[in-house]
Amino acid sequence: MMEGVIRFTEMVEEQGMFNVKQTVGTVLCCKCGILMQPNAVNMCAKCLKSEVDITEGLQKHATIIHCPECDKYLHPPKTWLKAQLESKELLTFCVKRLKNLNKVRLIHADFIWTEPHSKRIKVRLTIQKEIMNGAIIEQTFIAEYVVQDQMCDSCSRVQANPDQWVAAVQLRQHVSHRRTFFYLEQLILKHDAAAHCIRITQMDSGIDFFFANRSHAVKFLEFVGKVTPVRSRDDKQLVSHDVKSSTYNYKYTFSVDIAPICREDLICLPPKVAIRLGNMGPLVICTKVTNSIALLDPLTLRHCFLDADQYWRSSFKSLLSSRQLVEYIVLDVEPVSSGVTIGGSKYLLADAQVARVSDFGKNDLIFNVRTHLGHLLSAGDYALGYNLYGANSNDTELDKYRDLILPEVMLIKKSYEEKRQKKRGKPRSWKLKSLAMEVDDSGNGRDNEEKRNAEYEQFLRDLEENPDLRFQISLYQNKDYEPSEMAYVTDGDDVPSIPLDELIADLHIRDAETRPDESEDGDDMRD
Repeated sequence: MMEGVIRFTEMVEEQGMFNVKQTVGTVLCCKCGILMQPNAVNMCAKCLKSEVDITEGLQKHATIIHCPECDKYLHPPKTWLKAQLESKELLTFCVKRLKNLNKVRLIHADFIWTEPHSKRIKVRLTIQKEIMNGAIIEQTFIAEYVVQDQMCDSCSRVQANPDQWVAAVQLRQHVSHRRTFFYLEQLILKHDAAAHCIRITQMDSGIDFFFANRSHAVKFLEFVGKVTPVRSRDDKQLVSHDVKSSTYNYKYTFSVDIAPICREDLICLPPKVAIRLGNMGPLVICTKVTNSIALLDPLTLRHCFLDADQYWRSSFKSLLSSRQLVEYIVLDVEPVSSGVTIGGSKYLLADAQVARVSDFGKNDLIFNVRTHLGHLLSAGDYALGYNLYGANSNDTELDKYRDLILPEVMLIKKSYEEKRQKKRGKPRSWKLKSLAMEVDDSGNGRDNEEKRNAEYEQFLRDLEENPDLRFQISLYQNKDYEPSEMAYVTDGDDVPSIPLDELIADLHIRDAETRPDESEDGDDMRD
């Protein structure tokens, strides 16, 4: 009996029987007389907007000050805010410039496109306000801003006298190449560490950064200390002195020395340092340089890390640098242990037979060496290493080890030079940005430029070969790169390259709305 009642009830609900539909009554608008749903004032939306204007008394026109040099906007009285066009920061700045906006409720705000050279910024705002009898009305209006160009204090001082800097940071590294500065330049660009720099000068053995404020130089110095092992000293020089107000104007100079140890350098540890590290080495290889120095013993795979304080407490120099690498051909490889992972990199001890490429056809000299590259090398491969067989070193630390037997060859990395010959002259699918630097060529300008270009090309190759090296920097897609059909046939899988998923599209905020006949915003790129 109960089952029948339940079944009947479900059938009634499905057919909609005994369900009374609720209807909303309509009334006539008290102004125009059309049918409408009742509200608190009994007026339709059109009549309500014609009777009540909630935007009355709100500021709809304003003037904002813009610095064309540094792209900042003046927030009265003296604060300058950096904001790009159509950015969230600029939208917030424009909305806050309107007076009496706190009397209404802001619902939405967005930009209306205007010509870049019109010096006008338009913002569409949607607001709500409660009117008579508790009715809430929503209305949209457009606020127009007139942009006036006026240089900020720091930019005006720079324009009046470009040499009127307050603080200078002088980065120096006493080595025979600029690989460290190429990598440091990319770190500065990624973290925008030189945003407050008024001038950058590339010197023969380093880079000089000039700032209009001492605090900006100190902040930049802290950034450099976090990415490289450095030591610094500062000095100041009195420029002017006002006796009445007892004010002094100084110029500050920060001299920064970067540790003269680079990746792939061969180092002979001083005896005291080797004992402190547990009788490590003494011949070790520098595998990585950040704010600490990573050292690896290629004969035992022992490793250690030295921070800046530990290094400068007993500083030492490289025995051989990367410019002294010699190319070898691998004849045979035999692993002697299992692979290990140190700092994210894999190593495998192996015994190898190698011969110098330059000795082919001249002699039959073969070297038996132990290497940490057993996981990469195989018979027929090429490798770069240091020739200790006929090396004549004048290292004082090496002379302190009387009974030390030097290995004949110390392999450092695998070489792809022969395979790169097929791709020589072809553009890369990626590119790097570069800082706007003034080059100080004091003598031998042509030779220095050729040397820098060769070192920069080697830096680009290092980025392709070492994923850990490019992990901290930004790589951008090269829009001018057009892969040919023969590239897929001639290029081997063994040639190191950067995958496309690691590249960043070089996209600007205004690129999406740039007209076809307008030129793109060109940055200073280095292919």
